[in-house]
Amino acid sequence: MQTTSKIILGLCAILLFNCKSAKTVRGGDANFNLSSKQVIKENAKQVAAFKTLQSKLKITYTQKGKSQTHTVNFRTKKDEAIWINAPFSVIRALVTPQKVSFYNKLDNTYFDGDYKYLSDLLGTELDFNKVQNLLLGETLYHLNASDYTTSVDNEAYIIQPKNQRALFEIFFLLNPSNFKVKSQQISQPKEFRHLQIDYLKYQHVDSQILPELIKVIAVESNNEMVVELEMKNVSLNEELRFPFKIPSGFEEIEL
Repeated sequence: MQTTSKIILGLCAILLFNCKSAKTVRGGDANFNLSSKQVIKENAKQVAAFKTLQSKLKITYTQKGKSQTHTVNFRTKKDEAIWINAPFSVIRALVTPQKVSFYNKLDNTYFDGDYKYLSDLLGTELDFNKVQNLLLGETLYHLNASDYTTSVDNEAYIIQPKNQRALFEIFFLLNPSNFKVKSQQISQPKEFRHLQIDYLKYQHVDSQILPELIKVIAVESNNEMVVELEMKNVSLNEELRFPFKIPSGFEEIEL
């Protein structure tokens, strides 16, 4: 499969037009005096609320010392679909709660299957909700005060399970000024796997706080993959289409 194809499909694993409506979020007054229950409640208040979202998405992909940058059209219908389209529709992907679909006109191939490849790529089990949460700056796992504890370190709230599993460690870092996710990290020490998602910049769009710059680092043994996602020209709640049809005569690929 072409390298470009891997980049687009990899985005689905980890993986917003009105420039004047988007403003970078600036830091406010930090509050470090809240309980775990209060912090989790404040984070829940910041969950993005919209029906549809559209953007230009700049993807920079680095692995084994080589980097490539591509800009694609990105659309999502909340809780239903994530759609990616490269220039001239050369590569197109559609992710739904049921499956991941993808085709590549550069080599006349397509993929139409489950989330296993995406999960293997990032070293943690993925589904539609986790992919959506990753792209929107939400925690991959649902937070509740009965299962998680909160501490403060290095100007951030650190949220982690009260009972960390020896084989699977989870940490969420929240910004104390707006309670959005600064970083989320999942480690499998015995498997030498580590997934880190850093939200380097947020932006305001129509009263919503959405990621502007995301950096995803996936490490397995001595192999590291880094994907940077920059969301530009974001618009919300427009009438959008999500066209996707695998062209006839294309060859199915197994990943």
